[in-house]
Amino acid sequence: MKQSSAINVDPDYTMNKTLISIVGPTAIGKTSLSIKLANYFNTEIISGDSRQFYKEMQIGTAAPTPTELNAAKHHFIHHISIKEDYSVGAFEKDAMQLLDRLFKTQDTVIMVGGSGLYVDAVTKGLDTFPEIDSNIRETLNNLHQTEGLASLQSKLKSLDIDSYHNLAIDNPQRVIRALEVCIGSGKPYSSFLNKNKNNRPFKTIYIGLTAERSLIYNRINKRVDLMMQEGLLDEVRGLIKFKSLNALNTVGYKELFKYLNGEWDLDFAISEIKKNTRRFAKRQLTWFRKNEEIIWFEHNRNTEDIAHTISNKIMENENF
Repeated sequence: MKQSSAINVDPDYTMNKTLISIVGPTAIGKTSLSIKLANYFNTEIISGDSRQFYKEMQIGTAAPTPTELNAAKHHFIHHISIKEDYSVGAFEKDAMQLLDRLFKTQDTVIMVGGSGLYVDAVTKGLDTFPEIDSNIRETLNNLHQTEGLASLQSKLKSLDIDSYHNLAIDNPQRVIRALEVCIGSGKPYSSFLNKNKNNRPFKTIYIGLTAERSLIYNRINKRVDLMMQEGLLDEVRGLIKFKSLNALNTVGYKELFKYLNGEWDLDFAISEIKKNTRRFAKRQLTWFRKNEEIIWFEHNRNTEDIAHTISNKIMENENF
């Protein structure tokens, strides 16, 4: 099945347009920096954080606050419902159409988010896969129900060790998708990656925020505590009837569902949220470290310095 189709863009603007993509692990300060840079460059912000798309998930996704949303124009924040089927392919199409419109009046646009696949979908395009028999996915879904995620992970490890090490293997949908391609095509899922992607009518400057691991983990722990103080448990309680939806199979929600179901006590559920978020941050860094185009800055670097670096890079690109 093809994951990416040609995106129609206006040929009147060319490579003098720049997308500034701000990446890094969760809780590092990407939102704050994106707003400062949006104001510096007098432009708008596209969210590339797939969890922040859903209007019912506000506290647990660390979405921008109303004050932050008012500080700069944002797109793709709480724009769909958890009940909607919204894929990375749909996001690619929507984001490219929005960029086509924004670049008619803007030379630069900001994109911010820690969802590596969604960021890559916009900056590089999605990979193309062969048509796969739908019965394979049904079989894998049944296997997930009867034998659990560990069985799928083991199968993926035997069929495609690269994907096993690089995918978010605690995400059943990602594992099932990789397996169906492996089984349906007879080739590793990873062998189809980074092939024949769509060209983009803009240049991308990647800005990465980082810090010592201990500091990142400390910021994560404090953020989780703050989420609980702000009412995350009540938010999750209000969503429990939708817990089977894929959008809610995510850190911060699935752990509290276990508490509400009586499987865990609250303190343990909170500790699991912190642990799983730390693991997520580690995977984010692993994903982004593979991109040699990212210009990395310490999380507390002066915004003026970052903006100056970006401006110089834009000038270099224009003269290239």
